[in-house]
Amino acid sequence: MIDFTEEQIQRYSRHILLKDVGVEGQEKIMQAKVLVVGAGGLGAPVSLYLAAAGIGTIGVVDADVVDLSNLQRQVIHFTKDVGRPKVESAKEKIQAINPEVKVNTYYEFLDSSNALDIIKEYDFIVDGTDNFPVKFLINDACVMAGKPFSHGGILRFNGQTFTHLPGTACYRCMFKEPPPTGAVPTCSQAGVLGAIAGMLGTIQAAETLKYFTGIGELLTNRLLTFDAKTMLFRTVHVKQRETCAICGNAPTIHHLIDYEQATCDLKNH
Repeated sequence: MIDFTEEQIQRYSRHILLKDVGVEGQEKIMQAKVLVVGAGGLGAPVSLYLAAAGIGTIGVVDADVVDLSNLQRQVIHFTKDVGRPKVESAKEKIQAINPEVKVNTYYEFLDSSNALDIIKEYDFIVDGTDNFPVKFLINDACVMAGKPFSHGGILRFNGQTFTHLPGTACYRCMFKEPPPTGAVPTCSQAGVLGAIAGMLGTIQAAETLKYFTGIGELLTNRLLTFDAKTMLFRTVHVKQRETCAICGNAPTIHHLIDYEQATCDLKNH
């Protein structure tokens, strides 16, 4: 059991006051290890809120550097950070908000050669990427390794998210395979309202904290979508598919796949 200091009691007092969290829940948060894939629009609010909450270890994966066009939505990066690796910029802000958090940085692309080795060190994975190839890679790696994860995606004025636990519907249960390259535009092609990154990222952060504390009901077997133009939220109930290629009764995918990725995806997460 963690022996809380006076400073920690004060820092986390609003969590400790919550009947559903308390000292025990905060202790679980402080012992947790979370990997955030992507230090962009979604990864920014996720990382900041998890750091503020006291997550013990946060890993951040991103091979990109901060671009001026990122600042419209990637609130963990400041103007002075343009040109810096996103993982370095993110680490600086995470530790500025909470020096107690251990931050591991991975200045590299997540692919079939390193995904399983990286995620094995963490209890929960957050998908903060904006391209289909890596989303399927994260899904498949987490299913293979038995890791829970939060999926998130944004485009234009829309967002979607769900949470996967072993034995519940995965990304391939809903979407069997990536669309053809170029069939669906990315944020850098179609644009995105900056604030919806914060809307969805904070939902993913809340799901992460709920997972560790056991509070409420996670977004398992449910796809949550919203349209910021109308502020309408919709929940679509889904089921784990027996014929799913990765988590079904007779999986046909036995190794990670690096799908072709549009070149614009490589720059602007």
